[in-house]
Amino acid sequence: MSNPALALTSVSKTFGGVKAVSNVSLQVEPGERRVIIGPNGAGKTSLFHCISGALHTTSGVIKCFGEDITHLAEPDRTQRGVGRTFQISSVFADLTVLENIALAVLGIQKKKWNLWTSVKNLNGLRDKANEQLDLVGLPNKENALVKSLSYGERRQLELVLALVNGPRLLLLDEPCAGLSPAERQRLFGIIQKLPRSITMLMIEHDMDIALGLADRVTVLHRGEMILEGSAQEVRINPQVREVYFGQV
Repeated sequence: MSNPALALTSVSKTFGGVKAVSNVSLQVEPGERRVIIGPNGAGKTSLFHCISGALHTTSGVIKCFGEDITHLAEPDRTQRGVGRTFQISSVFADLTVLENIALAVLGIQKKKWNLWTSVKNLNGLRDKANEQLDLVGLPNKENALVKSLSYGERRQLELVLALVNGPRLLLLDEPCAGLSPAERQRLFGIIQKLPRSITMLMIEHDMDIALGLADRVTVLHRGEMILEGSAQEVRINPQVREVYFGQV
């Protein structure tokens, strides 16, 4: 039997006296599409930060494909196949698309410390970039300045930056945030078509998108996991409705 792609055991994160994440345990199987939902302040992004290494847990254990990564720094987790996007757009607007991708690639290479490295000297970069740009619906955009892209296209570029280093586990933090309904459906379609060789963990507020993508859903409220189940089980659960309408 293969190891889970991600296994959390009693993970907590405390800021002073506030528990942002409280004793969360979950297991995500290889190739699974897991969606985390919950109202604002539920602890979703804090939990993502703990998984990616942006924050270290106060207690608990995090394993990725059987390896304990609890105490690894964020770049070390990236090298082990953990990729992520962020809720707020985080691209370099004054650089080209290709230059943004080059920075993502250099981030896990030793040559990143060579200030005189040219983008043109990175072996296979342009081919790799174009492959990923085609995958997310941005063909022939490698030389475009990022500031010339629409907001929706920038979100697609962020997906490229998360994919270009070949992650085994992809963390998507509200990838459709700020998009128009048409842009949301377009990006949802792109994410839905990503290969099952990539295990996916996603935070999403749009219930239609979240439940349309998910194999399984984890529901957080006030830092605690209150439910885990199929999309249909979550859709009909009265406690989930109460949480989203603020009655709990």
